[in-house]
Amino acid sequence: MKRVVLGVTIVTAALAFTACNSDNDNVLSVSQEPGVVQPTSYEFSRNGESTVSFGGQTTRIAMTTELVSALKINTTTETELNNMFAHVEGNADFSEADLNASGKSIRSKVAASRDYFSANTTGANAIKAEFDTWITEQATIVFPNWSVEATSGTAGFKQEAGGGSIRYVNGKGLELNQAVAKGLIGGLMTDQILNNYLSDAVLDEGANRANNTNKVVESGKMYTTMEHKWDEAFGYLYGAEANPAFPTLDGDSFLNNYLGKVNEDGDFAGIANTVFKAFALGRAAIIANDYDLRDEQITILRENISKVTAVRAVHYLQGGKNALATGDMAKTFHQLSEGFGFIYSLQFTREPNADTPYVFATEVNDFTAQLMEGNGFWEVTPATLNAMSETIATRFGFTVQAAL
Repeated sequence: MKRVVLGVTIVTAALAFTACNSDNDNVLSVSQEPGVVQPTSYEFSRNGESTVSFGGQTTRIAMTTELVSALKINTTTETELNNMFAHVEGNADFSEADLNASGKSIRSKVAASRDYFSANTTGANAIKAEFDTWITEQATIVFPNWSVEATSGTAGFKQEAGGGSIRYVNGKGLELNQAVAKGLIGGLMTDQILNNYLSDAVLDEGANRANNTNKVVESGKMYTTMEHKWDEAFGYLYGAEANPAFPTLDGDSFLNNYLGKVNEDGDFAGIANTVFKAFALGRAAIIANDYDLRDEQITILRENISKVTAVRAVHYLQGGKNALATGDMAKTFHQLSEGFGFIYSLQFTREPNADTPYVFATEVNDFTAQLMEGNGFWEVTPATLNAMSETIATRFGFTVQAAL
């Protein structure tokens, strides 16, 4: 690949890189001011052009949004749902022409991180197959029972008390659309951010560090490979924002949305700012060739993004327990279905200074098996929900009460 060496300017950061005369046109002498200043926005440019690029992440978020919506439309066929999940370039699977023309798909990036799954294809295939199963069951079991009132062991609808929302569940009370939606927060977004694009194996692959240090950009682009990989991590969280440089956390209904919800909880206030500042400072550190500072931001991101999943898992388990006490089974099903999806996502979290998740896949499988045991949510007990909540909260260093 032909690479080009260019000068760089960082918007909002007090750094400057300037090209100097050299006998070798492919070598850049770098001059920088000492220290890296915290950027106030995610805006970075080189020679007057933005170097930030994460179009692929925006595309996959848009695809996921359409898939999740389609899982709630009972006229959608199994084939249509599967094609949305495993889109093939050029097929008319979505409402937007740009999505149909894209060579990207959701399924290809589920459980596909370098650190967790490059050497664990068995685990990756099992996870992809689980999503396939949820999608198929929604189309072949829940959709045909759309007008049947759900009972223990029988799929159908259940309405919340007082004429509230109608929930469509399988025979165990699980909203499969919620299992898919919340499971993808972990299996797609969290996994790709924490275990792929922020991985040393990806950021420092091959000559990436040397090329970044010398500001050797990708052919035809304004960014170095390392800059781009960092941006792609950023894109899975902020890629659907109207202005990602100044995110407002209303861009999508996935990780972006739930970071905002956790931030609204007084016990976790400020977490959104912590995450954004780490992304922005890490990007500035890459430009400044300060790889220690970059890695410090990765530690912050792993801890705090992982915590979002755990907090919401406990929040919904407790919400389901409280609804169960009132006898409102539809509300119980909805709360526990969201909790189920977030619990499933725990296996994609990442301990800050380790190569492992906070909760292993075997533990996640044990949790979900407990929830689905027998007739599932129809007969789950408060004791089970409390024990699960305590285990998760303790593992992540917060209290169950804090997540309410």
